[in-house]
Amino acid sequence: MPSVVKINVLTVSAEMRQELERRFSGRAGIVESADGFEWFELLRPVDGTDRYLVYTRWRSEEDFKRWTDSQAFQKGHAQAGGQAEHGHGHGQASPGQGHGHGQGPAAGGAELWSFEVVQSTGPASTS
Repeated sequence: MPSVVKINVLTVSAEMRQELERRFSGRAGIVESADGFEWFELLRPVDGTDRYLVYTRWRSEEDFKRWTDSQAFQKGHAQAGGQAEHGHGHGQASPGQGHGHGQGPAAGGAELWSFEVVQSTGPASTS
C-alpha cells in the first residue's frame, strides 16, 4: 500500500508569517509520535505568494484519519473559543480559520490537497 501525502495550503498575511512559524515551532513533537506518521515539513513561500505549504506523509489514509480524530490533534489545533479547527494539513478549513492554537487564526484560510505516493527517491548512497 503506498504512503499518502497531505498538503495543507495556508494563506498567511505578511504580518502573520512569523507568528505562524512560531506556532508550528511550539508544537514540535506532537505529530511525530502518531502511529503511521512518516514526515512533516513546513514550507515558507519565497516567490511572492502568501501561501505556506504544510506537508505531511502518512503510512495510510487510515493512519491520517486516526490522527485527525485523536485528542492530541484536537488539543494541538484548538482555536480561540475552545473549538477545534481543521487546518494545518489535516482537514479543510474555511476562510478565517488557520492554525489558531487558542490565540486566534494565523492563517486567513486553508485548503487540503491529498496525494498517493507513486514514486519516491532519495540521495544515492556513496561508499
